Amino acid sequence: MDNRYIPITSWAEEDRPREKLLTKGVFSLSINELIAILLRSGSGGESALDLARRILGDCGNDLNQLARLSIDELMGRYKGMGIAKAASIVAAMELGRRRMLEGMADAPLLTTSRDVYNYLRPRLGDLDHEEFWIVALTGGGRVKGSERLFSGGWNLTSVDVRMIFRRLLELKVVAFVIAHNHPSGNLVPSRQDVDLTSKIKEAGRLLDITLLDHVIVSMNGYYSFADEGAL
Repeated sequence: MDNRYIPITSWAEEDRPREKLLTKGVFSLSINELIAILLRSGSGGESALDLARRILGDCGNDLNQLARLSIDELMGRYKGMGIAKAASIVAAMELGRRRMLEGMADAPLLTTSRDVYNYLRPRLGDLDHEEFWIVALTGGGRVKGSERLFSGGWNLTSVDVRMIFRRLLELKVVAFVIAHNHPSGNLVPSRQDVDLTSKIKEAGRLLDITLLDHVIVSMNGYYSFADEGAL
């Protein structure tokens, strides 16, 4: 079999990703072909489509994994991947994430742990580091505010309970949810997770601000302290 490299420009026009996009529409393109359009060209005897297939294959054919790669990681892993190609991929992944965020209501109603996960997944699911968030709720379960309070390491010394409640008091809320992510995908709460949850719940009881749940977020699922009877 002849395995010589054949550049995309030598392919039949209907097989070229850009031409296929124009003639058949965006829905006719595979994920590999869409990534090839972002890359625009290959390098080192490898076509843009071949490179796209290799990148996606290295990510387990999972766009969530691809979205976690930085510009430096892409450039370091793939020969001939310059800053323009890497930046195009990272920018496209970020546009997809922001589209998900803009599709949400300004004050969504969160009544279940699944609601909380769906709300936080675009914000936390693709991160390669841990973040701690609060979601402040009205009495009717509407989001009054949500924000990241801590980022980086996850332990009792890095989460200041006083700061959590100072912010909640500023927002004048009666209930809230806390959340953090596990980049590893492991959804089992640590001893520190359990201890911190108990500490925050007790502080909320004293201030008459109810902790409704603590949700651990990953790319592929979540753990709810409330659902598991661990709150």
